[in-house]
Amino acid sequence: MRQCFPGVFERGGKLYTKNRVPGQQVYGETLVVEDGVEYRSWNPYKSKLAAAIMNGLQNFPLSHCSTVLYLGAATGTTVSHLSDIATQGLIYAVEIASGAMRKLLLLCRSRPHLVPILGDAGKPRTYRAQVGQVDLLYQDIAQRDQVDIFCKNMALFRPAWGMIMVKARSIDVGRHPHHIFREAERSLGQLYHVQESVSLDPYCRDHRALLIRSPGLGQGKDKAA
Repeated sequence: MRQCFPGVFERGGKLYTKNRVPGQQVYGETLVVEDGVEYRSWNPYKSKLAAAIMNGLQNFPLSHCSTVLYLGAATGTTVSHLSDIATQGLIYAVEIASGAMRKLLLLCRSRPHLVPILGDAGKPRTYRAQVGQVDLLYQDIAQRDQVDIFCKNMALFRPAWGMIMVKARSIDVGRHPHHIFREAERSLGQLYHVQESVSLDPYCRDHRALLIRSPGLGQGKDKAA
């Protein structure tokens, strides 16, 4: 295994994370043992963060002690890999759908540093009291006002880093994704430093990962790991 980022490994063109709960699969991923350590394959077709890494993401604002606010946790596919990485940190996983939350709760039973929150990402003050200091805000939600929701949470929680998975077709199905991505970058660039813009094709069509840095705001890490 070759470590490409802290807690993220690559072998044979595939990504892996060390399994925090050996023997446990989360979404049917392959388990591999090497030198006595069990790794979970990280599927870029099922995780947009993995897709961004596969497509050349240069900065990775996560370490073993990171605290993450994850908006749109769903059933916990990407969340589970973040929990493999931030082994001494915390991950606040916000999800609005009760069905997905039931599956997420099962995952949290074996990963105690995951904090499930049933809530609306568009109303961050409703879960503000449950969330402590955050190093990274990660958002993956399919709503028309997703950029505004991201900015609202960034302003309230003030992390050093933010990453949003922009879903063009959720914003406006009638416009070309390129124009939507450019508009999102311009909007975020008025408030933050846009560090990277990475297309997620072919893994997630019409999606783009934007990594931003909050100038003078975050109390967490000053640079990506």
